[in-house]
Amino acid sequence: MIATFATLLVFQSLGEGLSYALSLPIPGPVIGMVLLLGYLMLRPAEAEKLTPTSMGLLRHLSLLFVPAGVGIMVHARLIAAEWLPISMALLASVVVSIAVTAAVVRALQK
Repeated sequence: MIATFATLLVFQSLGEGLSYALSLPIPGPVIGMVLLLGYLMLRPAEAEKLTPTSMGLLRHLSLLFVPAGVGIMVHARLIAAEWLPISMALLASVVVSIAVTAAVVRALQK
């Protein structure tokens, strides 16, 4: 389990390093996931080794939302003061996400 967890952390660190070194607008963990995907496509047998650790992390995924919830509670006044821009950003991102998803689904159905 330690070795597979280390593998996941190595790819996340590589993604963070590339994002920082190249000043990319893409978050490091996303780059790390793409690198991990490429690695797993080249070595499919490695996916079997990563499965138990990955499933263990997913089983406890809800715990990773605790820091975000605490941050919202700590900054409740700031959020209350800036509710309109936050609401507009959320609304715009939902509309764009739905539109992009619809476009991708249509393209894949053809």
